[in-house]
Amino acid sequence: MRALILALAAFCASASLVANAALAATEPGAVEANIAFVKADAEKAVTELATALQESFVFPDKGTAYAEMLRAKLAAGEYASFPSANAFATTVTADLRAVHKDGHLRLRPLSAGQRAARQKAGHHGGPASKSAIGKTGWLAAGVAYIETRGFPGNDTTIADVRKFLAAHRDANTLIIDARGNGGGGLDEMNLIFSEIFAKPTTLVVMDIRQAVEETRGNPFGDDPTLRKASGPATIIRREHFVTPAPNQGRLRDAKVYLLTSKNTFSAAEHLSLSLKRTKRATLVGEATGGGAHFGGGVPLGEGYEAFIPVGRTFDPDTGQSWEGVGVRPDVAVAADKALDEALKLAGVSVSADLALASLK
Repeated sequence: MRALILALAAFCASASLVANAALAATEPGAVEANIAFVKADAEKAVTELATALQESFVFPDKGTAYAEMLRAKLAAGEYASFPSANAFATTVTADLRAVHKDGHLRLRPLSAGQRAARQKAGHHGGPASKSAIGKTGWLAAGVAYIETRGFPGNDTTIADVRKFLAAHRDANTLIIDARGNGGGGLDEMNLIFSEIFAKPTTLVVMDIRQAVEETRGNPFGDDPTLRKASGPATIIRREHFVTPAPNQGRLRDAKVYLLTSKNTFSAAEHLSLSLKRTKRATLVGEATGGGAHFGGGVPLGEGYEAFIPVGRTFDPDTGQSWEGVGVRPDVAVAADKALDEALKLAGVSVSADLALASLK
């Protein structure tokens, strides 16, 4: 299975390119409490993190600034003693964000069990992985609903998306719930796009540092929904576009509502901007979380991991991304009221609680 686009992986000097889930988005706080602090491991992690950021961070000048700060603090002994590995990682993350705030960039410690699991799995996803699709079904006559909790790109989730689209191909209204979607890759959203767009359409643009791709290889594989476009001299630029699936049902003309919240993050924000800028959906809910830079998990030292953003996704009309500000909804309401509002906009009088109670 091809690499997850929004979950690019290992870029430290000794690491190879490996598919990985966007740990910053899909595993918030997934760290055991009070992991022991070991000075040598921490110093090695900081040294490798500085190199990784200088070589690979999406903005070269910021990557250099991060590296200089880390090396200066390391030399001054500021990373020599902490009550736990967790406290150390929290401090380093805060130091990085004081230089330049990035929604994905963070350091975290890994327990022995987590390190072993990563070595054994080698990647996130696979045939036996749990589906990230929640409730699905008909909320009312002609109104289809799908709850997306992430885009891991695993076989189970992709199969569930295909099943939903086939069973609801003649809906006249589609509600996509991304309020709890922390991100992932492009596979699931590409399936949805191919059924709801009636003509070929450019969605968003993705830039990656040329030096990163030339050194580590093309992280996007042969994804047919990405095509190279003209960009700055030091950047490799690709357009994400959709080609309609053959034999589409009524979904191609359906009204589409996307439910968002502050927890809608990363790839789910890619989905949000794609649907908003093309005017293919009405976004209902809250501004999204604000993480527009894609990248992946880098193992550091003997017990740490960092998410290193190496590229950015943005609106080709404005040149702006949603980094730090999120994608703003068309209809702003509290996240817990978003489904009620979407049903109201769709002309359905039933309450969200009642409608959801009838679903699996």
